[in-house]
Amino acid sequence: MSDEEVQEEIATTEEEVAQTSPEEIAQPVEQSQQNEEKKKEKLNKKFRLIKGEEILETKQPSFLAFFQYYLLGVIVFGVHFLYSLDNWEDIVSQDPGFALSLLANMMNNQVSFVVVMLIIAWFNRMINASTSNGWIGVWLMITALVPMFTLIDNTFEGADWYPGIGDSGLLPESPNFLMNGLVLCGLFVFMVLLYQRSFHYAVTTDAIIFHHGFLLSRAHRRLLFDRISEVIVNRTPIGTMMGFATISILTDSGIGLVEETKGGAIGASGANLVNDKETDMPAEKAGKNILKMFFAIVTYQRTVTKVKPDPKNCFYCIRNWGDTKDLLNEKHKQHSQSTLLEELKDSIVASSEN
Repeated sequence: MSDEEVQEEIATTEEEVAQTSPEEIAQPVEQSQQNEEKKKEKLNKKFRLIKGEEILETKQPSFLAFFQYYLLGVIVFGVHFLYSLDNWEDIVSQDPGFALSLLANMMNNQVSFVVVMLIIAWFNRMINASTSNGWIGVWLMITALVPMFTLIDNTFEGADWYPGIGDSGLLPESPNFLMNGLVLCGLFVFMVLLYQRSFHYAVTTDAIIFHHGFLLSRAHRRLLFDRISEVIVNRTPIGTMMGFATISILTDSGIGLVEETKGGAIGASGANLVNDKETDMPAEKAGKNILKMFFAIVTYQRTVTKVKPDPKNCFYCIRNWGDTKDLLNEKHKQHSQSTLLEELKDSIVASSEN
């Protein structure tokens, strides 16, 4: 582009700007202000602010805050994918080992899929991890029972009272595990995204507010700054790599702390089988005493109090966590008893001097 063309384009742009009225220039600014006011009003309503209270900062969990949930979805889809393979017989013919033959027979059985998924659901519940909540358990149970609908349909097809399509039932003769996995795991990822967005945290001029609204459940907690006893930052290996952390708020009333029982009770029922009898010989009594000691060790439990981050009661896996921690410490200091006493002392001294 030549210098003359550049000068001509600059002159055209200046002419267009000169012809633009002040109202047209102010319109985008007013629209932006209106959007900000609507957003502010919506947040004030969500966090139920009191009169004169203002929001200083809002936070939500990071996208990878619920990484364990996505990992569980990958495991479930992997099970569906294995059951969708059709070449298990060819694999067995090439290497007819016992373990591989057993696996191939299991993959051709719908009932075994239900058993595997129920084991995953039970294990997920027993490990008491972040994925051990109610709605994920329901999703795992539904995922496990989906192939049973095909089995029930095949059982009742042909019956006079059963509403089939011609001589066949309502469903295909065999379940499409790959399609079921895509649909169910896709729905699960969508639900996890909704679950992540259901947590919203705010630091206001007067308090800390935790808001949670997922499906039909709602939770709202308001924590005053003078109730805070400690601010703890927890960073997982994934959080360290991805730049997010969890800020837990502890209070004197125990908010932020949970009691957890460690130990097992798997031998509790077995202890009842080694009761002493009057007819027992000394050797039998000694053997039963050894068994009692063994069951006592196996069933020993202890309760410990620890900090366990709950997305409903902490700043769970948030980004730019350093600024939030500094703000919390600053507001806590302003509302602490030592600061209030210092301000009272200064006020008394100032009044006495006057």
